[in-house]
This record gives sequence, structure tokens and C-alpha cells, in this order.
Amino acid sequence: MRKLPRVLVVEDEPAIAELIAVNLRHNGFAPTVVFDGQAAQREVDAVLPDVILLDWMLPGESGASLARQWRRHERTKTVPILMLTARSDESDKVQGLDAGADDYITKPFSTQELLARIRAVLRRRAPQIVNDSVQVGPLVLDAATYRVSYDGQELKVGPTEFKLLHYLMKHAERVHTRASLLDKIWGDHVYIEERTVDVHIKRLRESLGEGGALIETVRGAGYRLSVQSVRAKVAASDSPQAAASPT
Repeated sequence: MRKLPRVLVVEDEPAIAELIAVNLRHNGFAPTVVFDGQAAQREVDAVLPDVILLDWMLPGESGASLARQWRRHERTKTVPILMLTARSDESDKVQGLDAGADDYITKPFSTQELLARIRAVLRRRAPQIVNDSVQVGPLVLDAATYRVSYDGQELKVGPTEFKLLHYLMKHAERVHTRASLLDKIWGDHVYIEERTVDVHIKRLRESLGEGGALIETVRGAGYRLSVQSVRAKVAASDSPQAAASPT
């Protein structure tokens, strides 16, 4: 028997939670409903879900705070989180994504939109059959072993950031628009906004540490992974003019 994807629904409004659960069950998912952060943590500790639907406004600890906690722990850091909220301002969406959410759904939403977003994050999380290794300067990515290293030091990179890095490294020195990255990394998921790319680029740079300097922001165009600019900066800093102290 095919295993149904487990969906943890963290929603403090019983009517909304039940409506979501009913639609999930009817569409091939196994939902578990809880109404606050403490109950959500107990469920996560007991059985790791395949995806979490997390309401922003919860009694006690907020959904954003829970997302940050789960992203900090090794066991839960790769579980897809979809933030559910009535907040619709761009600043709120960015805050939710910065907290660790993979996607952001504004209430009210349609059942079809919710299901499409869940399926999309599950597709992005699913392992892809790639066995290649690619290197750009001191940055090395091995898709077969799911490892990334910079200057010989292994780095921890999340699943979406790994896929994004793999694509940028395979197409190094080229400028990629946000729209093209959405198409290549997120596929035909029409609900994802271009701002999402910026958030994941930020996460990727943070994960790469010093290697984050390889990812350039090309104003008015998009992003580029380039080792040439880093070499140019190093050369400039090592030049006699840069080394000379003022008299």
C-alpha cells in the first residue's frame, strides 16, 4: 500500500482546521490537526511529518517562532513549512519566509491553491536522480552524496538551497533572472512569488559562509555565481596600492 504523505496542520481555528483536514484526506494526504505550538511540538517529536501547515497567529508561541526553532534543529530543518496567515503585506511575507517557511499562503485561500502548494514543496523535497559533481573555484558540490564543501570544509545546505546552488554552479558566470530561477528550481508552481528567490539566495549565502561571496547580485537583472569577481577582489586587496598605508 502506498504511504500517504503526513501533513501536520497547526491551526487554532477549529472550523478552518477541520476544513483543511477533510480536503487533505479526500486528496490523498494523512492530516494530523493540533491547535497550538506545544501540541505541534509533541507531534513533531513523536513522528516527523512530510510537510507542516503552520498558522502564524497561534495562542502562546507564534508560528514564526516555531518555524525558527524547527529550522535550527537538524532533525526538523528540512521539513517543508507552509505558513498560513491573514497578513498579506509584502513585509509580512518576507518575515514569514525569513523565519524559515518554504511558502506563504494568505487567507482566505482556495482548496486547489493549498493542494498545489503542498504538492509543490513535496516535489522540491523529493530526491532527484543526479550523480554528478561540479566545482567552481574552491566550492564543490557532490550531488550523489548530497555534500557541499568550500575550501575543503563541509557545509550544511538545505534542500531548496542545494538545488538552487547546483543549478547556479552548473551555469556559472551566467546571469539568471528571478523568473528563470523560479522556472528551473520551483517548476511550474505559479503561486510562488519572485521575492521567494531573494530569501533563498540569502539563506544560501549564509550557508556558504565565505563562499557566499561567489553569488553576485546583478542589479536590475538577477543573480550570478562567479569566481572571477572574487578573484578580482582578492587581486585588488593584494595590490601594492591597497597594501600601502597612508602617510
